Amino acid sequence: MHVVKKIEIIANSFELAKILDSLDKSGVHSHAVIRNVAGKGLRGTTEDLDMTMLDNVYILAFCMPEQLKPVVENIKPLLNKFGGTCYVSDVMEIRSVRCVASM
Repeated sequence: MHVVKKIEIIANSFELAKILDSLDKSGVHSHAVIRNVAGKGLRGTTEDLDMTMLDNVYILAFCMPEQLKPVVENIKPLLNKFGGTCYVSDVMEIRSVRCVASM
């Protein structure tokens, strides 16, 4: 097990491509995207939006601690311009070297 950074971003789906491109340019090449995220924040609820284009997305990515600075430098301007939130936390990664099929 080793420490990695967990990056959680909630933003407008319209900006998804730019955010994923920024993660990729920062060296974070893997991610998960959950679409149609609803919730309540400082601006109120987001689940009553009628247009799919305005739905929020949740982006989950992990990186090594030394990769975090470029991620923040690339993501922060996008979130400042288009809105959204980003949370970073320390988590432990477990990598398995054994294939389940061989057990």
